[in-house]
Amino acid sequence: MRRRAILAGLGYSALAPNAWAQSELRGRDTAGDIAILREAFEALHPGLYRYASPEAMNGRFAALEQTWARDQTRAAAYLSLSRFLASIQCGHTYANFYNQRRTVAEELFAGRNRLPFHFAWLDERMIVLRNHSGEARLAPGTQVLSINGRSSRRVLRDLVPLMRADGGNDDKRRALLEVRGIDRFESFDIFYPLAFPNQAANAFALRVRTPDGLTHRLEVAPIDLAARRAQMATLARADNAPAWSLTYPNPRSAVLTMPTWALYNSSWDWRGFLDSAFAEIDDRAIARLIVDLRGNEGGLDCGHEIIARLIDRDLPLAAYERRVRFRTTPGHLNPYLDTWDDSFRTLGEGAEPLGNGSYRLPASAETRAIAPKGPRFRGELTVLIDAANSSATFQFADLIRSHSLGRLFGTATGGNKRGINGGAFFFLRLPASGLEADLPLIGTFPLAAAPNSGIAPDVWVVASVEDIALGRDPVMGAALA
Repeated sequence: MRRRAILAGLGYSALAPNAWAQSELRGRDTAGDIAILREAFEALHPGLYRYASPEAMNGRFAALEQTWARDQTRAAAYLSLSRFLASIQCGHTYANFYNQRRTVAEELFAGRNRLPFHFAWLDERMIVLRNHSGEARLAPGTQVLSINGRSSRRVLRDLVPLMRADGGNDDKRRALLEVRGIDRFESFDIFYPLAFPNQAANAFALRVRTPDGLTHRLEVAPIDLAARRAQMATLARADNAPAWSLTYPNPRSAVLTMPTWALYNSSWDWRGFLDSAFAEIDDRAIARLIVDLRGNEGGLDCGHEIIARLIDRDLPLAAYERRVRFRTTPGHLNPYLDTWDDSFRTLGEGAEPLGNGSYRLPASAETRAIAPKGPRFRGELTVLIDAANSSATFQFADLIRSHSLGRLFGTATGGNKRGINGGAFFFLRLPASGLEADLPLIGTFPLAAAPNSGIAPDVWVVASVEDIALGRDPVMGAALA
């Protein structure tokens, strides 16, 4: 999450909507970009072969090289690059929307080609959450059956292979393809017009089923990026504004709502907030603490400060080892490797060779254990989770489960029990195409065999169409019950 949080602050808040103008790229120029991509990923990416053999990855690189050897639009290049990066099955490896050059972002992301409503996927059904179109038949709970003659189920299946996620965690991929008004760039908004160009020039033709069971055909006008951001459920915070809230739905329960842990650039004292929160919880003799992490991909290890209040002795962290693929970066690649910390270029110096092209990083004090901290909370802990939890929040849920510190409510997390890649990043900038790809540098690997999945909750709670139509939150309801 770190690379996204740092540059998300730029926001591109003034991106000008355009008419989907597309630059033409010459294959004789862009073929060299894939040579740079291949060398950088083979030399530096710790999870390149986690889910695919070197032979399989070699074939994928060769196919991408053939595609980029031909003339194409930048939009087509971005789409094929994204499909390739998604095949690595790493939730932190993608052509990051926030890290593209401003001119590229204006060209690819600011068009008037977005659906004018927010929606979620229930299995493979597209369900309206909030309607901004003015069309009364798109009320919350309405199912969108087709878009421009293509079933919404088929749209979902065509877009899933473009999504970043760890391993076989398709729950995370589907979650990324929801539009909830949380992110400044929504994945569906980016990839739908790339995968289905010229589908939203004037209007979206929809077939829908309203909550009363009736089916309708209707048309709605597309919206641009500025309109989408005006509809955001959570407007941008100032750097020093509180990111979390503590509320008391009843005298014996407290709810700590934490929509983000991406607080790298924030001057807000989040540790001080938690100190005060747990002191207040102790004073009130709260019996049940609910930590709501839904929609929170991760960021800083804020969860360690919560766990510190749940334990009486040092708690060892999960049995994962940290690996890198290099000692120092190849000097001729450095001009293409942008980052915020140049020490990453020598990340593997002093690391232990493992004999397979990887190096084991030494464990540091902060990666070995969490020390207890007062006041101690001895009540019941409930953590609300969903598929967004794929980095630090995934690791927090894993610790809660493996050490029996509380119960998890909701749906399965993102991330993967087989480990994830992150911790440090290069922003790989491809010179001819002008595109960027996020390149994580540290891979975590379990010491024992692990399933190819996220973390399942102790109590499964899935919202129904009726819940959405009535504005109910069944996960919070179950936790409070």
